[in-house]
Amino acid sequence: MEPARPPGRPSSLRRVLVASAVGAVVLGAAHALVPLDDEKPAPRTLGPAGRAQLAVGAGAPAALPDLTALIREREAHLRAHPGDDHSWAVLGSAYVARGLRTADFASYPKAEQALRTSLKVRPVGNAEALTGLAALANARHDFRAARGWGEQAVRQAPARWTAYPPLIEAYTGLGDAKAVGKALDSLRKLGSGAWVRSRTGQVYRARGWREDANTALSDAVALAETPAEKAACLHGVGELAWERGEPAQALRYFDAALAADRDHHASLAGRGRALAALGRTSEALQAYRSALTRQPLPEYALELGELYESLRLRPAARAQYDMLRARVRQEVAGGVNNERILGLFEADHGDADAAVKRLTAEYKRHGGPATADALGWALHRAGDGEAALKLATKATEKGPGNALFAYHRGEIERQLGHYGAARRHIGEALRINPYFSPLAAPEAKGALEALGEPPEGGPAQMYAPADAPPPPPLPSPPARRTAPRGASAGASSASAGS
Repeated sequence: MEPARPPGRPSSLRRVLVASAVGAVVLGAAHALVPLDDEKPAPRTLGPAGRAQLAVGAGAPAALPDLTALIREREAHLRAHPGDDHSWAVLGSAYVARGLRTADFASYPKAEQALRTSLKVRPVGNAEALTGLAALANARHDFRAARGWGEQAVRQAPARWTAYPPLIEAYTGLGDAKAVGKALDSLRKLGSGAWVRSRTGQVYRARGWREDANTALSDAVALAETPAEKAACLHGVGELAWERGEPAQALRYFDAALAADRDHHASLAGRGRALAALGRTSEALQAYRSALTRQPLPEYALELGELYESLRLRPAARAQYDMLRARVRQEVAGGVNNERILGLFEADHGDADAAVKRLTAEYKRHGGPATADALGWALHRAGDGEAALKLATKATEKGPGNALFAYHRGEIERQLGHYGAARRHIGEALRINPYFSPLAAPEAKGALEALGEPPEGGPAQMYAPADAPPPPPLPSPPARRTAPRGASAGASSASAGS
């Protein structure tokens, strides 16, 4: 059973900061994160390695310098005590955390070796290592494997709340909303504190309950015990503001996240997105370049490439696209699955038929709304509109009310002659976030203008007759992309995924 939807409450950056100050006073003597079931909360005088171990044990963000200290300490300890299963699990989870913070795919094989060594030393009752393996599989975007490890962890230690967040992430990646609801219910019964509220907010966001998500994430900021944790929660609220089409407010949250933790590189990419929407292009380019230097994720390269393309800086765009391809190839060595991002890229900037093949296989593995949207768009670009519409409908009906998803569905409907539905969904995309993509948003506006006002005559006019002429052409937007063979007009944006 899915958790009941709580009533929404208005919130803002001011509410977050005031609540943060209040929460710091109220919770000064308490610590919400409990990494180990058999240990009491550690005192506040912990050193860097201790702080990182506390965070890693709860699956919460840790500061990069603290993670470095923890990894060095555990590596030294294990050279002298190779039979310490707990330290192997801690080390493996720390490698996962470092890989996520820096996009260092080389950390993942090390993490897997450490976590499997922990299981080899203690194969039964080792929920800590199983939870770490679930987190590692999520980091690699292998949600089926993450589900398997997470379910094992829950079976071995059902009262251990820290096993549930990676399981929720796995179910979300697989599009299993019912299982997400059950796991969230269990998590909220067992745990409390910032990271439980943060995970709750992420679930609400995936369901499209933005006000409820905003409330949960704002509460998480108030409960956050460390700068790294506070930055992650502020970033989540900023992402919600961005998705609502409020780039100025989103920018304030991203700036606040970076003020709390300058190593929160995802907020640099968020700044780039928001600054581009505000017309502060030079600053946006710098923010994206900084994010890619520190956390070279393929989705950031795609976003920056499309921003360059919207500015008619095609050589710079091609350089980013080449970087994306190279990065994806490199990450395969670390077991990272970036098929969805690569498929979206190929659908719009490469070979749509290859994108369909790639995304069809990915959809069989991970059939969530994001993959359904990507495959539907690739099918549209390859010329199979009817199959595309089925998947686009699934993505919008089961997904989070995403502007890109709505645009993709509307453009597919436009090409099929379903003009009434196309007006509705393209208009919805622009109402949700008129800045959702530097390439796709102008195309959405052009498509809506080309469609014009609906004709008189009611429902009978909602669909084009069989002998209707092709849909009205779009006005030429700046830096229009060259469609691959058999493809129709469209756009993509990596910001849909997260």
